[in-house]
Amino acid sequence: LLRALNGRIDIRNHRKIVVIDNRITYCGSQNCADPEFRIKARYAPWVDIMMRFEGPVARQNQYLFASQWMASSAGDLTHYLREPLDPGTPGVVAQATGTGPTVPFSAMPALFAALIFEARRELFVTTPYYVPNEMLQAALCACARRGVAVTMIFPARNDSRIVAAASRSYYLDLLEAGVTIFEYGAGLLHAKTMTVDGEVVLIGSANLDRRSFDLNFENNILISDVGATTVVRQRQESYLAQSRRITREEVQGWSMPRRLYNNTIAMLSPLL
Repeated sequence: LLRALNGRIDIRNHRKIVVIDNRITYCGSQNCADPEFRIKARYAPWVDIMMRFEGPVARQNQYLFASQWMASSAGDLTHYLREPLDPGTPGVVAQATGTGPTVPFSAMPALFAALIFEARRELFVTTPYYVPNEMLQAALCACARRGVAVTMIFPARNDSRIVAAASRSYYLDLLEAGVTIFEYGAGLLHAKTMTVDGEVVLIGSANLDRRSFDLNFENNILISDVGATTVVRQRQESYLAQSRRITREEVQGWSMPRRLYNNTIAMLSPLL
């Protein structure tokens, strides 16, 4: 009761972190679910992406996990964090990022915006839930207007009709700015990926929505490496092959009641 009176009750841990032996970590969009959990047939299958990392970035994810574990339980994990790191061999440049509602200014939207502004040739994005703040929507439109090939893939069938309506309210502005939009039809595209100029990739738990920016605890890994980016870029192309392009003419042809509904839902986006 006190929580309901003094703060939000819909804050959640949305992070997806696996750390093995302090040297291996997995990061991406996939959840862990009990075998009894049944995905509704009309949304199946959920399409996710996970990446495996070795090296110091695993310790970074370990810190994120330990900070939340120790804040919510009596378990002390500091002894794991004191173990010496394996020097390993030189590899890709990677940085883990963890954000949440316990800090006044979230780094996640700033990270997305910085990558969008850095794009010079190509920006490719997949996200299941697109309910951006004004800064992010403006950044994507500006990116396309300055000649960057911006491609975004959303699911054609979303498990949240409300979020789907809000997402589609932003389509027309994006299309008029030159963004290419596709909707994935072979399941619920749940992968959260962003590749920039074939050189940088961002992958993790964060969606391009206000929940991920302001309410959820999230974790992403930023990678600067052509090889790693190429692998994710190829996966994005596989999503594209199973998607349908959305045109400006199609969106302009939506009925007035549909557009009114989408825009009304978008006005409530801070509450979604």
